Amino acid sequence: MPEEQKQELKYFVRIANTDLDGNKPIAHALTKIKGISFMFSNVVLGVAGIEKAKKTGYLTDNEAARIDGVLKEPSKFNIPSWLFNRKRDPEDNIDRHLTGSILAFTHDNDIKMMKKIKSYKGIRHSLGLPVRGQRTKSNFRKNKGKVMGVKKKEGTKAGKV
Repeated sequence: MPEEQKQELKYFVRIANTDLDGNKPIAHALTKIKGISFMFSNVVLGVAGIEKAKKTGYLTDNEAARIDGVLKEPSKFNIPSWLFNRKRDPEDNIDRHLTGSILAFTHDNDIKMMKKIKSYKGIRHSLGLPVRGQRTKSNFRKNKGKVMGVKKKEGTKAGKV
């Protein structure tokens, strides 16, 4: 580590259009990029040949460029496709890993497509109801910021059952 002491610590390192904290280990800092989990971060660093415990601020420009290259095209580096966050993309049937604003844009487009074709999930999204089969009797009573109370039948009173 003598070369790290000579090199000055950068407080912000820019990788994949995201500013990362220079004081954190690179494996932890990469998880701050939208779409990158801890497992994917470990694989990317292993492929790029960078130590996981190294502080982000001590990365050289070459190392940051290697990480950026692996994040842009992970399939070229033989990263298994089960780690990707978009398997069999409906448009071209290719496994991809999306990060940052592209991930949010694609997610919004998927929801708009479900609403347009009026699938069950699309209808649930448009009504603001839970999509994945959760029960709605006691949860999900908030309707866009307003709390809804429990509606009681007219014949019952608070003391009687």
